[in-house]
Amino acid sequence: MKALVTGASGFVGGAVLRFLAGQGVEARVLARPGADPANWESLPVETVSGDLEDAESLRRAVQGCRWIFHVAADYRLWVPDPVPMYASNVGGTEQLIRAALDAGAERIVYTSSVAVLGFYGDGRSSDEKAPARLEDMIGHYKRSKYLAEERVRSLCENEGAPVVIVNPSTPIGPADRKPTPTGRLVRDAAAGKIPAYVDTGLNVVHVDDVAAGHWLALHRGQTGQRYILGGDNLPLSAILTRIAGLTGHSSPRWQIPRRFLYPLAWAGEQWIRWRGYGTPLVTLDELRMAAHHMYFTSVKAENELGYSHRPAEEALRDAVAWFAGNGYF
Repeated sequence: MKALVTGASGFVGGAVLRFLAGQGVEARVLARPGADPANWESLPVETVSGDLEDAESLRRAVQGCRWIFHVAADYRLWVPDPVPMYASNVGGTEQLIRAALDAGAERIVYTSSVAVLGFYGDGRSSDEKAPARLEDMIGHYKRSKYLAEERVRSLCENEGAPVVIVNPSTPIGPADRKPTPTGRLVRDAAAGKIPAYVDTGLNVVHVDDVAAGHWLALHRGQTGQRYILGGDNLPLSAILTRIAGLTGHSSPRWQIPRRFLYPLAWAGEQWIRWRGYGTPLVTLDELRMAAHHMYFTSVKAENELGYSHRPAEEALRDAVAWFAGNGYF
């Protein structure tokens, strides 16, 4: 019983790897050259050097694996050159699934995102059927994940790929080493560096619950179906207030209209492009996404997979404790 995990050096992939280790599953990791091994160096895992854009390395990686957890993705909300993102998120996903099919893999769990889902106009939380089109996707990350999921469904319908799709919402918790864009928000808020906020909302889920959801999808999910792995819907102001309560900092007092931040975001992006490296403090796409309260429901996963989640406060507490204990402040 061997499972391949892609993206194990990342936040969600690392949580999936730890969960599999807890289940006694023999795991293999597809590791890019130079990838940080911190998520697996203390675990009994096999590593295979490779990359999603290297078809031969993917064929080596999937050999002998009964299960595939494809968690790897280029997760950046701003990129100066989007071509590598599409090559990895779309082309790499198709290459991996084809390699797994050729190798006779029994089951594949593909980690998509709630970013590919649309929004209802009547205030309901989005579910797996919320209507969405490619032209609705804001930014290259969302577009690349939308196209990747379309490619996955096509492989299921036309070539019999045994893939179950999971759509995590906003994972938060320990071992967000990079950190992710959301992790940076938690880290900065915990350090008292966010004095104001915009009117938006997120669905917060503990990363370990997302990892458990992958396991449930493997065993109980239906091929070709998608399952939202989410948690609690919270306004950004409430998230920041909870983080402040954990750290002793004052809660942000000012709500800033998004329109005042657009010139700052534009200038920041131009500066980063000119400088040639770095990440803008806030991006135009982030502001456009913040126009929606990104609220979701996991009822389908709860009913069909037996999925459950802990309160958002536990995810925030564990994330803050991990950042504090690992010198991120």
